[in-house]
Amino acid sequence: MSAKPDRLALVGYGRMGRLLEQLAPSHGFEVALRLDEFNNPDGEGLTAENFAGIDVAVDFSIPEVVADNAVRLAEFRVPLAIGTTGWLDQLERVREAVARHDSALVYGANFSIGVNAFYRVVEAASKALAAQEEYDAFMYEAHHKYKKDAPSGTALRLLDAMRDAGYSRPVDVATQRSGQFPGIHEIGFDSEADTIRVSHSARNRLGFAHGALKAARWIMGNKGVHEFSKIWDRLG
Repeated sequence: MSAKPDRLALVGYGRMGRLLEQLAPSHGFEVALRLDEFNNPDGEGLTAENFAGIDVAVDFSIPEVVADNAVRLAEFRVPLAIGTTGWLDQLERVREAVARHDSALVYGANFSIGVNAFYRVVEAASKALAAQEEYDAFMYEAHHKYKKDAPSGTALRLLDAMRDAGYSRPVDVATQRSGQFPGIHEIGFDSEADTIRVSHSARNRLGFAHGALKAARWIMGNKGVHEFSKIWDRLG
């Protein structure tokens, strides 16, 4: 007899939420709760009654409500994976709530395993060129017209990776919001002699969705607040 699937709540039920629902069974989840703008106006659906028996939640809602969602779910001690970006100015408030209620949260600028491997490629290139003053750095990123934040959370995480690797010179950043691009990120280094480019292009949202479900599975067995880029290679 197969094991009973874990009960998953989707906070935000747009394109990503529907894709998560489609893929959930392959990760051992059943979607037991879906919250969207119709049944969760002003957070009214985030109740202890709705989340009774929920094993883990994934939030792909909007930046303006993510921190409030996370604080409320910490109160219910429901582990949470957050894939929404643009809310990190409130990370400390969320971290305090998770600690106070002994709960668990994992968040990421991008849950794609490929993107997180790309972070390390960019770190290596930045470290190699950090002391080479003749190389100027640039970044280009493109997303679909519906994405609200620019630069993207992934772009900001890449800039952090470059700085962490010792590249302290300015990085020129260009963004594009049009069409249906799932996500393109390119880092380049240019000198009088040559140009180096490294890039990641998402073909669709599958990588983000599978990564989010793997993150949800992982956070169920952990406590505290974790950034996905630090733990992705520990996932099964």
